[in-house]
Amino acid sequence: MIEDYIKHLLSLINRERDHEREVMLKEIRDLTADERERKGRAVNNLSGKFIKKELNKYIVKFSRLKNIKTEIKVGDLVIISKDNPLRSELTGTVIEKKLKSISVAFDREIPDAVFNSEIRMDLSVNDVTFARMKKNLKNLNEHGKFVIKLICQNIRFGHSKKDVDLNYRDARLNDYQKEAINQSLYTKDFFLIHGPFGTGKTDTLIELIYQEVKKGNKVLAAAESNIAVDNIVERLAKVSGLDITRLGHPQKVSKDIKSQTIVCKLEKHELYSKIERINKDVDRLSKELDEIKFKSKSKSRKPFLINEIRRNKKIIRNTEKIIMEDIINESQVILTTNSSAARDELSNIEFDVAIIDEASQTTIPSILIPIAKAKRFILAGDHKQLPPVVSSDSAKELEETLFEKFIEKYPSKKQLLNVQYRMNEKLMKFPNLEFYNGELICYEKVKDSSIDIVREDLDIDSPLVFIDTSNHPKRQETRLKYSKSYVNMLEAKLALKIVNDYLDLGFDEEDIGVISPYSDQVNIISNETDVEVKTVDGFQGGEKEIIIISTVRSNEKGKLGFLEDLRRLNVSITRAMKKLIIIGDIETLNHNDTYKRLIEDCRSENTVIEFKSEMEELE
Repeated sequence: MIEDYIKHLLSLINRERDHEREVMLKEIRDLTADERERKGRAVNNLSGKFIKKELNKYIVKFSRLKNIKTEIKVGDLVIISKDNPLRSELTGTVIEKKLKSISVAFDREIPDAVFNSEIRMDLSVNDVTFARMKKNLKNLNEHGKFVIKLICQNIRFGHSKKDVDLNYRDARLNDYQKEAINQSLYTKDFFLIHGPFGTGKTDTLIELIYQEVKKGNKVLAAAESNIAVDNIVERLAKVSGLDITRLGHPQKVSKDIKSQTIVCKLEKHELYSKIERINKDVDRLSKELDEIKFKSKSKSRKPFLINEIRRNKKIIRNTEKIIMEDIINESQVILTTNSSAARDELSNIEFDVAIIDEASQTTIPSILIPIAKAKRFILAGDHKQLPPVVSSDSAKELEETLFEKFIEKYPSKKQLLNVQYRMNEKLMKFPNLEFYNGELICYEKVKDSSIDIVREDLDIDSPLVFIDTSNHPKRQETRLKYSKSYVNMLEAKLALKIVNDYLDLGFDEEDIGVISPYSDQVNIISNETDVEVKTVDGFQGGEKEIIIISTVRSNEKGKLGFLEDLRRLNVSITRAMKKLIIIGDIETLNHNDTYKRLIEDCRSENTVIEFKSEMEELE
């Protein structure tokens, strides 16, 4: 049974990988470079410059004068080309992303001339991630097989909680957070921390890691995304007495995070001077080798130089390996993405516990990588929010996560964090009742938090406002040429008007966010404003004082597309701290019972505004 399930997972991985590659190739063939950039999956008109060599990787910085807006993120594999990505074999991994530049790590040295100008960067399928998942499944150890057994069989668990009076570092923790920490510390196998929006999940994990280290345990802390890992690193860096190391390249480059990276620690190690000295010898020998290539004399020395360069590079690699093993062995906490937990540096390390954030956003093959490294594991997430992104219909089963399976199958192994600190009580009311059975409690100090300034038009003195476009003649959705996404020009203009009005009233750009389920709508709005505009997926984990949602769909048949995934609705409406403005066509949205209840809720509070043609023009 276990072997059959592993084979099934391998089949699903192959289907997803093949589908992603097929979609990528078709898109590159069918779309122009500019069209692909508008979709967020390419960046054009770049020039590159070699920056440095780092851990046997060659770092090139690609930049341009125009700001870069793209879905490409740290950890992604990209194709570098001058015209046709399909003809290029030059691929690298994104290690840093800034406003006007993206830095990429390559496995080999590439002349600067290749990157002089007019370079195109395309998002590619990350074969490394798929390969790591497959390798882990094919060589699954006893820890990993135990998880498969938990999935395939029904196992009974006894009571593992110990009522220990812990000395908590964070005095702000509530009783539910403390209970989750206590249960996690003393479980013999696994535990689940269910952390809905704004319930202090990260605070809980930080305390849990601290308490695990205090017990003398070696901790592997992981998450699916680089950003989530960095958030934990940034918080742990402020906890005194912890020796932590971040593997891989962080998304954030703050001083606190950079000092905790394996690269930074390697450069500060006492053996690093040896690497620097040998690197100078390699540069000197390489320069001499380049010179004799163009001379008839001294060619007899060429084999010697080549062998010396190879020998010195081997010494560098071995020394780096010794240093990294030393750093990892000395570290109390290792932090990494799920995929990077498969790195060679961790191959011989067994952790006492793996603590995995974003567990409801990661597939089973991915989460099995860090789990297999530890004797126990703790999963934290919220299965009522967005699942992992799976593009292949034939692999949709991967959307059902280990967290979701276990929270239903083993309810005695979970703890709900139910004190909500983000939004006021009125904003919390609907998602609490609709998605969490009314179990969430609003923290007293945010219960009545609100925005003092009320705009004169298209606004009501209420935290939640619904602007109905169903009676406007220009309300209909449409599609851009060659796109499968949707846009709604009326809603885009209306969202921008609201954003600008709040900016005029003195709110900072950082206070406002715009969300839409459709990437083309996001692109249209983001091109006209500097406030943060993202898809629902892009905003998961984020929060703003004011959130404006453009639902986009407006059609006579009541087709809702993406909106039918109610987890997207949950994420959208739980990003706002004080003010939520939803723009949509009520006649279309009413075809779904959940949206209908949301609208009825707004009507009962008299917070629905009808936006009609005779109102102020938005041109």
